[in-house]
Amino acid sequence: MKRTVLMLFMAITSGMSAQSAAPKPVSDVIFTHGNVYTGVLDSSSLVAGKRAEAIAVRGDRILAVGTRDDVMKTKGPDTKVVDLDGHFVMPGFNDAHLHLASAGFEKLNVDLVGAKTLDEFRERLRAKVEAAGPGEWVVGSGWDETLWPVKVLPTRWDLDEVSGNHPVYLGRVDGHIGVANTRALQLASVTVASRDPEGGKIDRDEAGTPNGILRETAQGAVRAVIPKPDHDKRRKAIEVALADLASHGITSAQDNSAWEDFQVYEELEHAGKLTARISEWLPFDDSLDELNRKRSSHPASDNMLHTGMLKGFMDGSLGSKTAALLQPYSDDPKNSGIPQYEQAKLNAMTKERLLAGYQIGFHAIGDKGVEMALDAFADAEKAARAAGTKAADGGTDYRLRIEHSQVTVPLQILRYRELRVIASMQPNHLLTDMNWAESRLGPQRAAHSYAWAEFLRRGAALAFGTDYPVEPVTPFRGLYSALTRQNEAGKKSYYPGQKLTIEEAIAAYTAGSAFAEFSEKEKGKLAPGMLADFVVLDRDITSVLPPKVLETKVLRTIVGGKTVYEAK
Repeated sequence: MKRTVLMLFMAITSGMSAQSAAPKPVSDVIFTHGNVYTGVLDSSSLVAGKRAEAIAVRGDRILAVGTRDDVMKTKGPDTKVVDLDGHFVMPGFNDAHLHLASAGFEKLNVDLVGAKTLDEFRERLRAKVEAAGPGEWVVGSGWDETLWPVKVLPTRWDLDEVSGNHPVYLGRVDGHIGVANTRALQLASVTVASRDPEGGKIDRDEAGTPNGILRETAQGAVRAVIPKPDHDKRRKAIEVALADLASHGITSAQDNSAWEDFQVYEELEHAGKLTARISEWLPFDDSLDELNRKRSSHPASDNMLHTGMLKGFMDGSLGSKTAALLQPYSDDPKNSGIPQYEQAKLNAMTKERLLAGYQIGFHAIGDKGVEMALDAFADAEKAARAAGTKAADGGTDYRLRIEHSQVTVPLQILRYRELRVIASMQPNHLLTDMNWAESRLGPQRAAHSYAWAEFLRRGAALAFGTDYPVEPVTPFRGLYSALTRQNEAGKKSYYPGQKLTIEEAIAAYTAGSAFAEFSEKEKGKLAPGMLADFVVLDRDITSVLPPKVLETKVLRTIVGGKTVYEAK
C-alpha cells in the first residue's frame, strides 16, 4: 500500500514537473515601442480604448499583446524584433466594399478621375488614342460631370472629335452610366431603332438618335463587344491595385470583381504574392449551379482568399439619377430612378439563394431600392428560419447586407435592426456627393441620407468601405468624412447631426467590416489568437484634429505578421 501511494505521488509530481518544464511559445517577430490601439473594449468605458506597447507574432497570428516587458518574454534566439519608434498602431483596415480589378484597369486605361472640365476629359482621351494601335479599342473611366463648370453629360460627338477611327467607351465614376463614341455604338448595334433594355436607358437627342450616354443595363450592349483583356494585362492591373491597397493600410478587401480576376488572385496566393485578404463576391443573378461550382472551387477555410456573399443590384446611383426613389428627384420631377427588379421575382430569387446557404448583399442607394431589398430579406429570412437554414458561422444571423444605404427613411432604419441587416456604407462618398445631394433629394430626405449615426443609434450594424475606384482607396478620407461631415476644405457641411466619433468610425472600418463577412473572431481587433493584420501610422488618429486625419501617412502594413508595405 505504501509502495502504491509512493508511486502515485511520484507520477503526479513528475507530471507537474514536466508540465512546468513545457516550453512556452516563442514568437517569430516582435513589434515593440508602439502606441498600440487594440480595438478591444476598455472595461472602464464604452470606447475601444485599450492600449498596448508591443505585439508578438507567431506564424500568421498574434501571440501576445501588452507591455514591452511582458511581450519580450516570448522572444527566442531567432525572434526578429522591429522597433516602431513610438508610432501609432491599429488593426488593419478592412474595406467592406471595393472593386479591385476595376481599380487596376482604371490606372492602366484612360484615367479620367478628377478631370475638371470637358476639355481636360477630351485631352486625356486624346493622349490615349494617339498611343493606341490602329483601330484599337480605347476604354477608361472615372469622369464626373458634376466637377465641370458646365455640368452637362458628354456625348458621342464630344468623343468623336478626338477619337478618330477608334471605338471608345468611358464609364462614369460611379459605373452606372457611360459614354460611347459613334464607332463603339456601331459595333454594338445601338441605333435609332434600339429599344431601352429592362433596367436601363439609352439617352437620345431630340431626333431620337442615341447620343452616346448609356444608363445601367443599357451599357451591356457596348461592354459585350469590347475585347476582354488578356491574362497578363489582368494580372498587371490587379498587382497595381493590390500595391495601392497595401500603401493605404488595407489588409482585407471585400471585393466585387470578375471570376477571371479571382483566378488571378489564386495564382498570386500560390506564388506568395497576395498582399491582402480577399473575400470575393459572386453575382446574385448567376444560377445556383454556377454559384455552387464557383463556391466549391476554393476552400472556404482559406482565410487569405475565398468566395463570400452574393451581390445584386436594386438600383443605380444618385449622381447619375438612376438610384430608385420612393418619390421623384427634387431636381428632376419626372424621374424616380431605375429599379432593377420586379419585387416578386426578387423575393423568389433571394429566398432560393438564402436557403442554399449564401450570404446576400444588395446594392441599394435610393429609398425605393432599400425598400425592395428589405422586403426581399424579410421574406427570405422567414423561410430560412422555418427551414432551419444555418448561416456561415452555424447560427441564424445570416448577415444580410445593404450596400451603400445612402437614402433612407427612419422606419427603414428600424427595419435594418429588426431584420439584423448590416448597413455597409462608404462615408467618403459624402465628400463628393454633398455638392449636389440635397438638390437631388430636397431637405427632408437629405436629413436621413448618409445616416451613419442614425444607424448606430437605432442599433443597426455598420461596416465601412471606400467603393474604390469610385472613390480613392485611402480610408482616411472616410474617417474624416465620418468625423466632420464637411468637405475637405472644411467650408461646407452636410447635416452634421449624423457625425460619428473617431472610435465609432475606426470600429466600422475594422471590427464592423469583419463582422459583415463572418470573420469577427479572426480580425478587426489586436488580441492573442487573432490574425496578425495591423498598420503603423505617422500619427495617433484618435487624438489629432480631424483635418490632420486627412494628412495621415501609412508607415507599415502587416498582413499575417509579414510586412507587405513599408514607406521609404
